Amino acid sequence: MTELAKKRPEYRNINIFNDVRTYRLPVAGWVSILHRASGMIMFLLLPFVIWMFDASVSSEISFGTFTAAFSAGLGFVPGWLVKLVVLALIWAYLHHLIAGLRHVWMDVSHSAVSKEFGKSSAIVTLVVSIGLTLILGAKLFGLY
Repeated sequence: MTELAKKRPEYRNINIFNDVRTYRLPVAGWVSILHRASGMIMFLLLPFVIWMFDASVSSEISFGTFTAAFSAGLGFVPGWLVKLVVLALIWAYLHHLIAGLRHVWMDVSHSAVSKEFGKSSAIVTLVVSIGLTLILGAKLFGLY
């Protein structure tokens, strides 16, 4: 090792109480974790998505039930909670799509991938997914 090289900390036995609290995950790491979390959210809410699709296209009566779920709710679940679940689903889909496109772009242009590109593309992924979620969430909650 040269004198100019910076000595990096070496973790042999990671103490969850000391080391995990002080570790700062880079933006690309947060995008990666959120990509996995959004995929899990979409998977877990798949029965709800199938119900929404079925109720929206089956008949006029089922479409009325579908639209009433957003205002009156579903059974004991209030309408605002249905809207929040749909908002989480919107975010999960948008984030997963945009982060997936980021990963595909990095796979295709692997020679141009650098630490700076990883950070900037992660920031763009977060900003675009949250921005689009806010726009669609405003529409969902009737702000425009």
